Amino acid sequence: MTLAWGAAALLPAQAESPQGGLPQTGLQRTRLQAGMHLIDAQLALTNPQRSLGLMWRQQMPANEGMLFVFEQPAVQCFWMKNTLLPLTAAFVADDGTIINLADMQPRSEANHCSTQPVRFVLEMQQGWFAKRGIQAGFKLGGAPFRPGQP
Repeated sequence: MTLAWGAAALLPAQAESPQGGLPQTGLQRTRLQAGMHLIDAQLALTNPQRSLGLMWRQQMPANEGMLFVFEQPAVQCFWMKNTLLPLTAAFVADDGTIINLADMQPRSEANHCSTQPVRFVLEMQQGWFAKRGIQAGFKLGGAPFRPGQP
């Protein structure tokens, strides 16, 4: 089983500075649908973007998140080193089906992994999915989950 580390696995030197690093906020975005709810998702498409993830963010709008996109399905594992906000990771299959959810605590190095190989991980503020009754098996919509999309 291959483990692909996300969120904070490959830390840029800047992220290790005592003053803290800079959050990435200028990434490409896509709109996702969770039933009647819309999500404004930043896209983390490259290893450096996925490695930095949502580290150093001090606030995030309620319907904003980050979609980590990997080249191939694998068991994806995330941790929260240098991440200041409590988040929930939704591990998502190619068709948009949520495989499992994991609540993650700020600044923790505990691993949170998908229960099956996936290419997508959507991080939202902790409680976002629960408040909307979204659980494993729920299907998200949007361009990334359509055949032929990156």
